[in-house]
Amino acid sequence: MRRSEAGERREVGYGIGFTALAATLAPSLMKLKVTRLKSVMNAFWAGFVVVAAVLGLAACAGDKAAPSANSAAKPQPVVVHTVARSAWVDRIQALGTARANESVTLTAKTAETVARVNFSDGQQVEAGAVLVELTDRTEVAQLKEAQAAYVETEKQYERLGGLVKQGTVTQSQVDQQLGARDSARARMEAIRVRLSDRVITAPFAGVLGFRSVSPGTLVQPGAVISTLDDIRTIKLDFSVPETYLAALAVGQIIEARSAAYPDKPFSGVVSSLDSRVDPITRAIVVRAEIPNPERLLRPGMLLAVDVLNRPRESLTVPEVSLSALRDQMFVYRVGVDNIAAEASVKIGARRSGEVEVLEGLNEGDRVVTDGLVRMRKGASVTIVTAPNAG
Repeated sequence: MRRSEAGERREVGYGIGFTALAATLAPSLMKLKVTRLKSVMNAFWAGFVVVAAVLGLAACAGDKAAPSANSAAKPQPVVVHTVARSAWVDRIQALGTARANESVTLTAKTAETVARVNFSDGQQVEAGAVLVELTDRTEVAQLKEAQAAYVETEKQYERLGGLVKQGTVTQSQVDQQLGARDSARARMEAIRVRLSDRVITAPFAGVLGFRSVSPGTLVQPGAVISTLDDIRTIKLDFSVPETYLAALAVGQIIEARSAAYPDKPFSGVVSSLDSRVDPITRAIVVRAEIPNPERLLRPGMLLAVDVLNRPRESLTVPEVSLSALRDQMFVYRVGVDNIAAEASVKIGARRSGEVEVLEGLNEGDRVVTDGLVRMRKGASVTIVTAPNAG
């Protein structure tokens, strides 16, 4: 019994000792495993990176070599444009207001009632046409009286002129009668002027506006009767910034367009420049004259104006053919051997889809317009027809 108890005690002691030893060695063993694991993983990733780099370089070299081989073997299909000369002109754009060549507001000159209206709204009349007649019975009677008085004084003057030669009357009497005759003539002329004020005529040929009076209307001096506009020629006034002053001159051609007639341009000529530049807007007013035989344009209309400057013939290329590298513009020019080469160009004005070429190309050169994505210097090309051509 004692031996069994002693053995049990030794086994328990051994177990406690092994447990303590395991607890002491466990951290060291764990650190060793972690260190070895990290070393293995680092070596693995280092090898992986090296392999990936090698494969990447090989792929890049293959990609670079493949296009070269393909390009050399198969020319690139492109669409080309033949450089040619076309008409070019610089345009100075502005907005202007249409005005009649001649315009007047017809008004009454005296207080009187309207006797007769001889026109209708919008009527075309000639110069001197009688438009409105005011009541003139009193003036007509006074004119007849003045005419009779003048005739009588004229006769008296002629009679005295014969008597003065005989010495029957003095020269002073003749001079007195001459004054009476001239006074009667002046009174007659004054009445005629008052009569003319009662007849309103067209001062020039044109189109009448709406009439503002009717027969029987009592008008006062200055009362508006109608308007009259000569629109066979339209004056177009528009403002241009002073920076364009050197490019403006009398005689330049202009093109005007109206929203009322979007498909119809109206051509005219610059007739004059204002003598002053507006100090507030820094702009100068330009006046152009536009023939208007069809009377489509009316005073007050807003017109978009293009002043045409420096007409010329210039080389032209499509805008899509241009490529930019920093501040340089270039195109791909195709030679007779169908090899593309870069050509640096100097461009000028632009318009819808086209560019003016000042330097770098000659008439008849062929430039690439489609297929630029795969284009490079020295590439072999095959010229094809544009898909939408024909």
